[in-house]
Amino acid sequence: MICYRDLLKEGKERLVAADQSDQAAMFLLTELCSKKDVNLYMQMEEEVDPEIQTDYLEGVHRMEKGEPLGYVLGYENFYGYDFIVNESVLIPRPETEELTGQVLIECDNLCEVEEMKHPVVFDVATGSGAIGITLSLENKALDVYASDISKEALETAYANNEKLGGSVVFLQGDMLEPFIERNMHCDVLVSNPPYIPVNEEMEHSVVDYEPEVALFGGEDGLYFYRKIFKKADQVLNPGGVMCFEMGWDQGDRLKNLAARFFPEAEVTVLKDINGKDRILIVRMEKEGE
Repeated sequence: MICYRDLLKEGKERLVAADQSDQAAMFLLTELCSKKDVNLYMQMEEEVDPEIQTDYLEGVHRMEKGEPLGYVLGYENFYGYDFIVNESVLIPRPETEELTGQVLIECDNLCEVEEMKHPVVFDVATGSGAIGITLSLENKALDVYASDISKEALETAYANNEKLGGSVVFLQGDMLEPFIERNMHCDVLVSNPPYIPVNEEMEHSVVDYEPEVALFGGEDGLYFYRKIFKKADQVLNPGGVMCFEMGWDQGDRLKNLAARFFPEAEVTVLKDINGKDRILIVRMEKEGE
C-alpha cells in the first residue's frame, strides 16, 4: 500500500532530481485529488486511489521531461478562471493578468467618464483567448472581438469561450488584418504579441513545448508591435487606447517607438508587481483636440 504522503514525496524527489520545482508535484496531486473529491490534506496517510496514482505518476513523468504543468493538467488558472491550454497556445502568465486588469481600468474609464455604453475591444493575437474572454466576463458592457493567425489556437479559444460563458467573437487572420478587411473599429486595442528576440536563450520547457509563433518577435522582439502600429489608425477610433504587454527590458525602446508612430498620443509604461517594465499604454488624442 502507498499513501498520499509517500506518493507526494516520490513526485517531489523526482522533479527535484530533474531540476524542476517540487511545488508542481504538490499542485498536480492537489488538483487530481480535488477532481475526485479527495481532501488531500485530511487524507495524507490514507491509501491512494489507483486512478489518481496512475494519473499522478504519468504527470510527474511528463514534467520530468520538461513539459509545463499547465499542459499536463490541460488547463491554467487565469484571473480566477480555468482556461483550457494545449500546445497550440501559450500558457497565460501572471503578468498578463496585470495587463488584463489595466485594460479593465481603461474600459471603466470609457464607460464612466466618456459615457460609452458598449466600448468595442479588439484582442489581437488572442491565443487561448485568456485576455478577451476575461474582459467579456468581467465587464458585460464590452463588445469583444479577438483575432489570431492560428486556426488551432482559435479552436482552443472558442472552446474556452463556450466553457466559461464568454461573449467573444473570434476572427482568423494576421494581427489587425481581419478587422481591416471587415472595416471594423475599436475603442480599446489590447495585445500580448510575441516579444521574445529570436536569439534569446529560453528554458527548454518553453521552447520545446509552447508554440514558437506565440513566442518570438523578430530580431529585437518588437516586430509585431511595429506591425500593429503601422495599421492601428485603420482600426482605432479617435480617443482610443492601446494596451500591450512587453518584455521587462523593452520599455524605453517601445515607448520611443510608439512616440514616433503616434507623436500626439500619450504614451505610458507601467511596471508589474515585481517593479519591471511590463505594460505599454498608448492613449490617442480625441477628435477636436
